[in-house]
Amino acid sequence: MTQPIPAGSLSGKTALVTGSSRGIGADTATYFAQAGANVVINFRNKAPRAEKLATQLREIGVEVLVVGADLTDPASVSDMMSQVRDAFGGLELLVLNASGGMESGMGEDYALVLNRDAQLNVLDAAVPLMGDGSRVVFVTSHQAHFIRTTPTMPEYEPVALSKRAGEDALRERIPGLAEQGIDFVVVSGDMIEGTITATLLERANPGAIADRRESAGKLYNVSEFAAEVALAAVEPIPSDNTRLVGDVSSFG
Repeated sequence: MTQPIPAGSLSGKTALVTGSSRGIGADTATYFAQAGANVVINFRNKAPRAEKLATQLREIGVEVLVVGADLTDPASVSDMMSQVRDAFGGLELLVLNASGGMESGMGEDYALVLNRDAQLNVLDAAVPLMGDGSRVVFVTSHQAHFIRTTPTMPEYEPVALSKRAGEDALRERIPGLAEQGIDFVVVSGDMIEGTITATLLERANPGAIADRRESAGKLYNVSEFAAEVALAAVEPIPSDNTRLVGDVSSFG
């Protein structure tokens, strides 16, 4: 993993990455730790992975808090933020990375509950811990970001629509966040090689990933995309609050 953020540049700051026991979230948390930030690792049901990552990050020399929380449960989210306050006093970086909706047996409205309602609840619970100069990063996909103008695979459409609904709802908070000195940016990427979503899509629609790779010319892997998410936390924010990662020529 090539470190995208200069070492020491986040010293003294605390970063919470939702869904960070594995994948993009874990690599993003690692990049923050390598830059000197204290890190909050959030997981839903992957405690051993979260603890293993925490051990690795502590060896870098930063403080790490591991918190299991169901983001769809407001009480669970509130408890997580209380633990963050107790451990670090506040929060400078919030990365809304956790998402889902393709899992089986979770209920018809689960995608919307997780990808819209839970994102807003996590933000609202985190804002009292965040001060002037802090930043919120929302992670999404091109398939969701552009779903209003570019159709996606039927298997992914409910997730894409719910993630776009979450993005729209979060964007409505931008003026209020700005009044408190809190920056907000969306990071949108193409399908990411090696993610759970890509695996589930491939299972539902064999050949989908290869087709998209051929169309785009390149698909980012987990560590490459996580580096872009990490950079979004420190680089200047585009005027439209959107950081597009990878090819977008086939999206309207």
